[in-house]
Amino acid sequence: MGKNIAIVLAAGLGTRMKSKKPKVLHELCGVPMIRYVIDALKAADMEDIIVVLGYGGEEVEKVLEKDCRIVYQRERLGTGHAVMQALPELQAYDGGNCLVLCGDTPLLQAATLRLLWEKHVKTKAQATVLTAEISDPSGYGRIIKGAQGLERIVEEKDANDREKSVNEVNTGTYCFSVTELNDKLKKLTPVNAQGEYYLTDVVRLLAEDGKRVETLLLEEPADAQGINNRLQLAEAEKVWRQRIIKVHMLEGVTVINPENTYIDATVKIGQDTVIYPGVILQGKTVIGENCIIGPNTRIVDSCLGDGVKVDYSYIVEAKLAADCTVGPFSYLRSGTELSPRVKIGGFVEVKKTQAGEDSKIPHLSYVGDSIIGKDVNIGAGTITCNYDGNNKNITEIGDGAFVGSNTNLVAPLKVGKGAYIGAGSTVTKNIPDDALAIARGRQKNIANWKGKEK
Repeated sequence: MGKNIAIVLAAGLGTRMKSKKPKVLHELCGVPMIRYVIDALKAADMEDIIVVLGYGGEEVEKVLEKDCRIVYQRERLGTGHAVMQALPELQAYDGGNCLVLCGDTPLLQAATLRLLWEKHVKTKAQATVLTAEISDPSGYGRIIKGAQGLERIVEEKDANDREKSVNEVNTGTYCFSVTELNDKLKKLTPVNAQGEYYLTDVVRLLAEDGKRVETLLLEEPADAQGINNRLQLAEAEKVWRQRIIKVHMLEGVTVINPENTYIDATVKIGQDTVIYPGVILQGKTVIGENCIIGPNTRIVDSCLGDGVKVDYSYIVEAKLAADCTVGPFSYLRSGTELSPRVKIGGFVEVKKTQAGEDSKIPHLSYVGDSIIGKDVNIGAGTITCNYDGNNKNITEIGDGAFVGSNTNLVAPLKVGKGAYIGAGSTVTKNIPDDALAIARGRQKNIANWKGKEK
């Protein structure tokens, strides 16, 4: 298609979202909706993209790549006025064509944009409008056609009863001749129910001048759905979630129940991994091959190697090497790094800890700010007491050490290689290599206690 240009309209306040956040920053599957629009344009070979910003524009700029050009619509005077702000940036494309679409249409796909562009070029049209037929067209601009084709687009507030009965609607996505767009924008007036400069009036002016105006009817009307409130946001996310899961399944991932699985667009998953129902994978998470994830597990911004198994657990900003097992009902917090074949059992919390190969924290323990060697066994109910009220302190446990159940390790502390700690100990002093540490009160048995108690 060569070097082509597109304009994305993203200046709207989005009042129906009931949010202080700019509408186009609301996320679907972990990605701001405007990113889907930009990515679709790039996949459709749009190499030059102008984004028209307004409310909260500085925030929106942060999620846009540097190769997007930014212009501002300081006053919200309609879609036509928004495109006017981009005219100085279009001068180099005079004689060519440009796409115009909205930043709140995240379901539009690159294939659709290519078809729109190709039809526009093939028919030598001055404008081509992407349309859809829907059963309830309320709120949409209606496509009004005559003997010569598309004559005008009538907004809902300006439509009469006959025009409101039309089911073919404007999706807000267009392809224009840059020369004609520039000319007709200068002729727009805000004489309408909303007192705004309508971009749709460019289509009417072209038709009145006898210019060729084409339409392209969408096969899937839902793809052009604009997002105006939280209900529509949820519906759009549902569509994207199924698209994402479909891609993973076609690449060799088993998803037991796609309707009950939630995978962000930024997540990567290896072949032959099995995802059970209720799993939530978010952020920059990477899952290796042959893993078993779930059910009801949430993993955020974490990296899991091949063969990892996780059940009913929450993992955030952690790294797990190959063949680790986690859960059920465990919590791996930020800074956790597990070497190959580490076992984290049930009801375990691990934070900012490195664990060596083949070490085990089987169940009911809290381990934080620790460095654990290879082949270490940590018994049930063990706690690293890492916070002294002012600072977080480190616990180091050497290779092959054995920590008995119900042990308190009061940091800062070093447990030597091959050391043993008796169950029920509260350890406050360093333990040498191969030593046995017992730190508990001496047991005393009182005979006939039951009788004396009575």
